[in-house]
Amino acid sequence: MRKENSPPPVVIVGAGIVGAATAAFLSLSGTSVRLLEAAVPAAEATGAADGAVSVASKRPGPMMTIARAGAALYRTLADEGLFAGLFHSRPTFLIAMNEGEAQVLAAHADALTEAGAAVRWLARADIGRRLPSVSTVAVAALEVEGEGHAVGYDIVARLIAAAGLTVERNTPVSGIEFDRADGRVSGVRTGERVIPASAVVVAAGGGAGRLVGLPDVSRPRRGQQLVTERAPGLNGALPGSLLSCSYLLSKKAEHGVDPRGYGVVIDPLRTGQFLIGSTREEGETSRENDIEAVARLAASAREMVPDLARLRIIRCFAGIRTAMSDGLPMIGRMPAADNLFVAAGFEGDGICLGPLTGRVVAALVQGRDPGIDLSAFDPARFAGERIAA
Repeated sequence: MRKENSPPPVVIVGAGIVGAATAAFLSLSGTSVRLLEAAVPAAEATGAADGAVSVASKRPGPMMTIARAGAALYRTLADEGLFAGLFHSRPTFLIAMNEGEAQVLAAHADALTEAGAAVRWLARADIGRRLPSVSTVAVAALEVEGEGHAVGYDIVARLIAAAGLTVERNTPVSGIEFDRADGRVSGVRTGERVIPASAVVVAAGGGAGRLVGLPDVSRPRRGQQLVTERAPGLNGALPGSLLSCSYLLSKKAEHGVDPRGYGVVIDPLRTGQFLIGSTREEGETSRENDIEAVARLAASAREMVPDLARLRIIRCFAGIRTAMSDGLPMIGRMPAADNLFVAAGFEGDGICLGPLTGRVVAALVQGRDPGIDLSAFDPARFAGERIAA
């Protein structure tokens, strides 16, 4: 309970990885917070993510730059103890299955190198030595160092526990309240209550745009994924995750090379299983899997790693990611009020960028320099759209 004359807390809307990280970094630096969640922590995209902390799959430009900072923060927090045992360092391998894909991969290697990532080109003979389980059809591969893996809901649980936070579950926020006198945010509305706030951070994924008055600048994208049975021998032979070059191509085009945005990722899990994904299905909000997608993903994975053909698929699941219309997340202060902030629209990059985003948004809320250039992600770029007032 706050003291009678103390200011109200900062209210964080959404307890996915971004909201939990923002709340944790604020709380750990002495700012009072309330963390509100419409359901339970990590219930949406965070809980359905593949866990990649990866620069390899990012588009050149601001996303590649911020992803490098995000991965570096994971390594730092693991070394310092906050993420000890949760972040697992490993490389990522981008695989070209034909000469056309090899040309795309070579250009991507140049972009990664320019961004400062450590990469190593693997010709066909090198693949056989480094990745013996990968198909002999593969013509080239790119090994990207400094990558890693973290399970989203484990990170969320660790952040909440480390900061001693209490998540107010099943507390959906329906609107933001403004002070008519000065136009600043005064609280959030949930049910019949208004919760006072000294500042509000909206990290509510697909619901963020509506709350900050930008309902038309984001869209849902469904991602379907598969999990195999355990195969410790085959799993242990892969030193990192595999991404098909088609995965890169699915991010380059507005709607992907295929209307359903197929791009294969094969992720050796620490359980001895494999996670196989994923689709990028524009506008889809159903969390159901369909046999066409399952069959296509399984076949593509077998093409890359033939020995996967002997494994059974034991589980399928789908998650809904929120993507912004220009492909970049919104991170920063809303132009409507100097104490209203938003961090949303990460699509499949929330695990990689979540802790970093939490740290920089906490700095913004506290009036400090975030230490990173956020201009490309400024929500003010949507000034021509409808913005809350």
